[in-house]
Amino acid sequence: MLNILVLYYSQDGAIHRLAQQISRGINSVNGTEAVLRTVPHTINSKQSIFAPEVELSEIESCHGLALGSPTHFGNMSGTMKSFIDQLTPLWLKGSLENKIGTVFTSSHSLHGGNETTLISMQIPLQHLGMIIMGIPYSVKELNLTKTGGTPYGSSHTGAETLSQDEEKIAYAQGKRLAELTLKMQS
Repeated sequence: MLNILVLYYSQDGAIHRLAQQISRGINSVNGTEAVLRTVPHTINSKQSIFAPEVELSEIESCHGLALGSPTHFGNMSGTMKSFIDQLTPLWLKGSLENKIGTVFTSSHSLHGGNETTLISMQIPLQHLGMIIMGIPYSVKELNLTKTGGTPYGSSHTGAETLSQDEEKIAYAQGKRLAELTLKMQS
């Protein structure tokens, strides 16, 4: 069984709900299992009570990774950035090289910086040697959504629950991550 880490920081639950949909997509693929974890909170952040905190060994041993953060001024949250800055030991060992990585985010407004946040989260994954996976336009909801969802990764807009399109995009992202992770392992 290949474990795919869904690692995130969630303040109000929107990122957690996206993580759940991504995990459902991962778990729909035989031979893969989603492992939901949150990053440790910092002094200036709320503690995410939605999942257990991740151990570095879980990142090192995962077969694939979905990384999620709320959007803060068009960038990932300081809590996520602070955590990523602690991954130098894994970078030195090449622990994440040639593994599939993907990203997801949420903002409270339509023009809150979701796409720039997703791109900012991809950059450290590339430095860690990961292969970045987006969402293709064959996922028809990308063309239909009036809220969140991008080819860079799934997203949510607003404080309300996820839209059906957002749920389907996140599910498709998780399923694709699982399928590609399986292919990389064969």
